[in-house]
Amino acid sequence: MSVTAVLRVAQVARVLAASTVGRLPLGAAPVALLMYARETLSIGAAGLLVGVYTAGLAVGGPVLARIADRLRQPPVLLGGAAVSTTGFVVLAQGVPLWAALLASLLAGLGAPPFEAGLRVLWRDLLDEEQVPTAYTLDIAVQELIFIFGPLVAGAAVTLGGGVAGVYATAGLQLLGTVWFVTTPVVRKWRGEHAERHWAGPLRSGSLRLLLAAVVLVGAGVGSLPVALLDYAESVGHRSWSSWLLAAQAVGALIGGLVNTRLKVDGRRLPLLGLLLGLGYVPLLLTPSSALLMIPLAILCGFMLPPLLAAAFLTVDRIAPAGTAAEAFAWVATAFSVGAAAGAAVDGAILDAVDATRAGFVLPPMVILLAVPWLRPVARRVREL
Repeated sequence: MSVTAVLRVAQVARVLAASTVGRLPLGAAPVALLMYARETLSIGAAGLLVGVYTAGLAVGGPVLARIADRLRQPPVLLGGAAVSTTGFVVLAQGVPLWAALLASLLAGLGAPPFEAGLRVLWRDLLDEEQVPTAYTLDIAVQELIFIFGPLVAGAAVTLGGGVAGVYATAGLQLLGTVWFVTTPVVRKWRGEHAERHWAGPLRSGSLRLLLAAVVLVGAGVGSLPVALLDYAESVGHRSWSSWLLAAQAVGALIGGLVNTRLKVDGRRLPLLGLLLGLGYVPLLLTPSSALLMIPLAILCGFMLPPLLAAAFLTVDRIAPAGTAAEAFAWVATAFSVGAAAGAAVDGAILDAVDATRAGFVLPPMVILLAVPWLRPVARRVREL
């Protein structure tokens, strides 16, 4: 089934575009927070601020998605956006570090779970044979978040300073939320009636293994903004970090578009994890010119969308009935937990070791550690 045919289905383009705008803060916030914090704080403290925000995403996502599974999406997403916006606004007031950490946590806790909210809609909007194409298209388009998010944050900081980057991030989230929840299919969606269990989708052993692997992948990917910021400072100016993150996302966009043709699934998860980890190894070259770093950043992003698309297709098959939104949110949470840890650990490494290359050791190492966790999940997919 072609991408064009999927996009022509009523409401598909709208929910995809609205969720993309609402998720732009996922790409903008790390850059905005880092640049805002670096005006007064060390690289380690700046990385901690990003880590706390990402940890908030990790906790808030499944909670909000579980509520949406039982109720409806609009009030949950709007309420979350209000909480998150409050956190960003408080942070922008120049509060002390302890208060900035609390505000960053609040901004993450309330962030609307767009990924979960969008992916449960595909089976309401599309025929069964169109759903895999929708997942791969969704993952490919998601990379626009990590192309334009850092660029928007960087442009806002250039024009109005660090505080402007924080406000721009909050504004994009609010705009996307309102656009998304006013779509008819979102207003009409209701969770599947099923027997509830306190553990929700986590009672699936295969899902737990997949989440462990996603944590490791998230740690590798999440440590990269910190490493690139340190690298950008070492070669001239920290604004290069936003361009290098955008280059990584360009590579991921290309990989996602290629994957709409290949349509890999959960059976290939170990291979995809291996290729993703190896793609980060060339970053250790740390060329003296940021222009030479751009193709390496593009390369490291190429395999992320195929891996994530295969992971989400796997979740769609192994999640217990009635837990779809929460299951998808747990994948996003696992990625966020890993990213938070990766950002914090890489910041600590760079504070302790006066060597830019040290920041690029963690990403490939932890991603490759995910491969053994993905093997039993792939076997389970083959059995289904």
